Amino acid sequence: MSTGRGLLYLVVAGIAWGTAGAAAALLYRASDLGPIALSFWRYVGGIALLLAFLPLRARSRARRTVPAPVPEPRRRRAARIVATGLGLTLFQTAYFGAVQATGLAVGTVVTLGAGPVLIAVGARLTMGERLGRGGAAAVAGALAGLAVLCLGDDSATVRPLGVLLAMLSASGYAAITLLTRWMGRSGSGGDPYATTTWAFGVGAICLLPLGLVEGLLPRTATDPLEVVALLAYTAAVPTALAYALYFAGAAVVRAATASVIMLIEPVSAAVIAVALLGERLTAATVLGTALLLAAVTGLAVAEARTAAGARRATGLAPAPAPVSGSGGGGGGAGV
Repeated sequence: MSTGRGLLYLVVAGIAWGTAGAAAALLYRASDLGPIALSFWRYVGGIALLLAFLPLRARSRARRTVPAPVPEPRRRRAARIVATGLGLTLFQTAYFGAVQATGLAVGTVVTLGAGPVLIAVGARLTMGERLGRGGAAAVAGALAGLAVLCLGDDSATVRPLGVLLAMLSASGYAAITLLTRWMGRSGSGGDPYATTTWAFGVGAICLLPLGLVEGLLPRTATDPLEVVALLAYTAAVPTALAYALYFAGAAVVRAATASVIMLIEPVSAAVIAVALLGERLTAATVLGTALLLAAVTGLAVAEARTAAGARRATGLAPAPAPVSGSGGGGGGAGV
């Protein structure tokens, strides 16, 4: 695949992920469906679509004689899949809860702005990856952005519960990405599509009992067909399609470039929130959002400089961005 097509795939994936929260917000307006039930049905639909896609991908790989992934011990593979599933469950369910509590724009920006910062700090603590001056400045900028969002708004647009849920979601995202990086060092990341399918299954099993308590089926709905259509859209477009496009694009685009492109997701979510959902962006929200997005951009620039320095020191050609089993990788992860 050409780099240009990979960039296009990432752009479409980012826009598609940006619509997930909007679909959730519309579902909350149309029914009493909660974030746990929404995540459960998203997983179930995503599993069905990915299972239909996997045989097609296998035949395509066979025609192109693509080498099979490095074999992985069963226990290690099972542990990785369970950990990825639990991380995805925390990531996506807490995100939908944040959208319900504080709105689409703020919930998305906090989740995707705090995620890369937590990843940078976690990589420093668990794998010894250096932050450097650029990384440290990005972390400081992200903390400043969160402070402005939480403390600088006096119109109840930003609700503390929603921000806490978004931070919880970001921690799940960070855990998935750190696990993927650690596994990738030993060459045992496995097939990303199969991992995602199994992880969705783990998530659905974990959410089923909680969803039964919350209510898997909406008890009140203004239009049942609208609820079904929104659930189908959530499973198809920002889940199965977006993850497939992200995996394909991230395989040929540098990780730092993918990180910046994925900023399309919170921006598109904010545009949808204001234009279609009637959410209001205050000055504090705009300033906090700008600081968070600048922090993520700073992390991407710092990563690019570090990679360029390493290539100059070793004389190696740039390698393609790593593809993660969860959509996290070295680039971005979608909600």
